[in-house]
Amino acid sequence: MFTGIIQAVANIEVCRDHQGIRTFDIRFPDGFCEGLAVGASVAIDGVCLTVTEQLEQTLVRFDVMVQSLAITTLNSIKAGDTVNAERAAKDGAEIGGHPLSGHVDCRATLSDVLVQEENYRLRFSVQPEWMRYVFSKGYIAINGASLTIAEVNKDQGWFDVWLIPETRRMTTFERKSEGDQVNIEIERQTQVMVDTVRETLNEQLGPLLPVLESLAKEQGIDLDAIGISK
Repeated sequence: MFTGIIQAVANIEVCRDHQGIRTFDIRFPDGFCEGLAVGASVAIDGVCLTVTEQLEQTLVRFDVMVQSLAITTLNSIKAGDTVNAERAAKDGAEIGGHPLSGHVDCRATLSDVLVQEENYRLRFSVQPEWMRYVFSKGYIAINGASLTIAEVNKDQGWFDVWLIPETRRMTTFERKSEGDQVNIEIERQTQVMVDTVRETLNEQLGPLLPVLESLAKEQGIDLDAIGISK
């Protein structure tokens, strides 16, 4: 488990493919790898990876399977890139963000950046099937960082997050440009609640659901925005 509080920005030193596996050699800041052992979990841009070898005190090797490459942005990372990093939380650790599994659900695209003095707003576009889990003031994990959603437009398929100076300092977000993709992990409790409501109503209403949708539309109510429509 992870907390969504980024602990370091790390550097990709080596990236190579062999027999369907992509290997990353990643350099971490001093002190990050203290007590780290083969088999330990580290979240790299929100993706839970397993340590396969410690090459040096601050240089660690990870192997990534094809499935993880297909879902996440790790398929486009190359030597010289920087990534967010967090070590697995220990029992009893303070959850400064929200609990994360390190299992990425989808990718989102950075569609707009707004800078106002010390305020930094990022807007992300995401596929409609994932927007049903995105709510204003809810949590979402972006490249492993636990962030609060500010504004949502489900019709247009985007949501905003605002970054405080500390988050900007401790992460790679300021190095992102419009069009870049990021890893998204949906907050699990939100997903379970939305899916449960959808399944229950679909099961109970059945053929009446289109009628409900029509009536709701007349009243200006977006059922999909609250996770009800198909």
